[in-house]
Amino acid sequence: MKFKALLSGAAMVTVAAFALGGKETPGQTVDSGSFGVFLGGRRVATETFSIEQQATGSVVTSEFKMENGGDQARQSSELQLSLTGDLRRYDWKEITPGKAQATVTPNDTFLMQRSIRNPGEKAEEQPYILPLATSILDDYFFVHREILAWRYLKFGCRENHGRLECPKGQKVQLGVLVPHSRTSMLVSMEFVGREKVPVRGEERELNRLTLKGDSGEWALWLDDQYKLVRILVPEDNTEVVRD
Repeated sequence: MKFKALLSGAAMVTVAAFALGGKETPGQTVDSGSFGVFLGGRRVATETFSIEQQATGSVVTSEFKMENGGDQARQSSELQLSLTGDLRRYDWKEITPGKAQATVTPNDTFLMQRSIRNPGEKAEEQPYILPLATSILDDYFFVHREILAWRYLKFGCRENHGRLECPKGQKVQLGVLVPHSRTSMLVSMEFVGREKVPVRGEERELNRLTLKGDSGEWALWLDDQYKLVRILVPEDNTEVVRD
């Protein structure tokens, strides 16, 4: 994988932003798959996701299923980004057991969230004085952490003779919005280095990033194509692994 387009504005939040050569073909799937969520070593949920490049930007879709005995909670989300990575629209829906939903859209110089707790109820509106470049980092959707990592690579690293160089210990602060909990915050991300870590019983050498925010510290590992492979949240005894 090469990186001539790393510093260009177009499609900066997709793997395509780091590829040498031609422009991404509209309709091309940049990444897709599923993440298994493990609590104390036991699988408790699965997130299925897709990141697609389109003529007007990128669309990130995800469905999260949590299994708790015979019950199954499901949520879905769709994140639409412009070619420069700005927010165009975000939709979140609770499929089961409830029917709550929320939408975030740009409104002049700020973002507006409209939420419905139950079907038939009037939508609650909440404005955020935040720029369109604010990243969505919603609860339960780990693919949003992958998108955030790509944004970090855009601003925190540089391309040198076809290789991506990320200075160790250099932190980049990023503004994020968590629609599910109706909060916004600043988080920091930094490149830790290359590490050999176990992934589904196999040792792999991956790129480690550290994400810090109000929710604690997360360790993220990306492969050489900059796709998210593993997340570890020690405080919650939680591990997320790409299937």
